[in-house]
Parts: sequence; structure tokens; C-alpha cells
Amino acid sequence: MIKGFYAAVSGMIVNAMRQNVLAHNIANMQTPGFKQVLTTVEDFTHTEVDYSPGNLLRDPAPAPVGMLGLGAQYGPEFVDFAQGGLMMTGNLYDLAIQGDGFFRVQTPDGLRYTRDGRFLRDAQNNLVTIEGYPVLSMGNQPIRLPEGDFNVRPDGTITVNGAVVAQLGLSRFQNPAAELSRAGGNLFAGPAQSTAQGTVQVTQGALEMSNANPTRLMTEMVEVARSYEAAQKMVQNQDELLGKAIASLGRIG
Repeated sequence: MIKGFYAAVSGMIVNAMRQNVLAHNIANMQTPGFKQVLTTVEDFTHTEVDYSPGNLLRDPAPAPVGMLGLGAQYGPEFVDFAQGGLMMTGNLYDLAIQGDGFFRVQTPDGLRYTRDGRFLRDAQNNLVTIEGYPVLSMGNQPIRLPEGDFNVRPDGTITVNGAVVAQLGLSRFQNPAAELSRAGGNLFAGPAQSTAQGTVQVTQGALEMSNANPTRLMTEMVEVARSYEAAQKMVQNQDELLGKAIASLGRIG
């Protein structure tokens, strides 16, 4: 009976954690460059179930009949790096990557990668993210912009008044889900060097939007809420059964 408690409570805990992740995804549905987080659920542990036919004194060795699950546990999280839709903004400092690839930015914690192309020119004429982090060139140097007509070619080459100023630091990874880890906001930490060959295409005056699907997220929220309620009812049922068992044993004594 106590095992039933464990299984039901583990279900509540797992669904509460999944609900938090879904809420995070929903809150960022309008955040440019956001990549939704996917959750997994695993078996917690198993215990062997034995059966002894007949008299225990005569046949003391029970025969194993299988394994009994003791509930669920929250599994690893995965970032979905699928491409989000492009939204044209007309802002020359908005940049979007089509296909694979990430912008490089410098943060107080080191080199980071992002798909969020909401860039700005700061007071020192550096190209920066909306958080103020310097956007890096292919040589991993901050990009300083002279005054003038700012333009970005599809290969990431930056020109001002037609003169080449720098080339955006763009990185591709063979397996982003395995090589990159979330580092807060829209940033990812990973290897210092690209692990995949190929070119990255940049679109100026556009932003890649979140890849979170509103319909799917709302459906999942409902499913998780129902699973939580079902596990909660199981806990209540187990509590009632345990109370009845204790009362019965008290009368027998």
C-alpha cells in the first residue's frame, strides 16, 4: 500500500515539473529566437514481485513472477532547435538566421551563442544584443560600427557606407541538442569552435520568432493538469485505504 503512495506522489511531482516547463515555453512564445524545451518522463525504479503457491512452510522459496514499477521520475530536458518562423520588421539592426547557425556574443561568463537577432548600436557604436552584450565577429572581437549606412549581406559581412567593417561571428554545430546547453535567457553555452562545416545565411530587417507551437502547448498543459489531478486522486484513495486498514487492525487487536 505504501508503494501505491510512492507511485501516486511521484506522478504529482513529475507533472508539476512538466507544468513549469510548459509555462516557461508559453511565456516565451513571442520571444524572438526562443527555442522550446521538451521534457521526458522515466520509470523511477522497479522491485521484484514473488509468488509462493501453497504453504510457505512447505515451499519457502517463492517464484519470481515479474517486476513492479514504483512510479515515475522527471527525465532529461531537451532543447528543440527547430527553425522558427521569420517576421519582417524593417529594422536594419534586426538580423535572422535561416537554417542552422548561431550568433556569437560575449557575456561576463564568456562566449555564448544565440538565435535572438534583436541587435542595437550602443553609445560606443558597438553592435550589441538587447542585454548589452557585444556581438562578436568571426575573429571573436566586438564589432565597432562607424557612422553611416549599415548593411549586412547574407553571408554575415557587415558594411557601412559600402565599406566592409567586419563579418558576423556565425557558428554551426553538428548536434546542437547534445553540444549546447541553456545558459539563461536566449543564450547557450558550448564549444568555442564550430563542429559543423557549411555557410549560414543571414536576413537583415527580420527576426526569427519562437518555435513554440501555441496549440500543442495548450493541449499539453491540459493533459498534464489532468494527469496531476488523477495522481492526486490516487493519493487520496491510498490514504483512505490505509486508514481503513489501520482501523481494521485496531479492531482485531
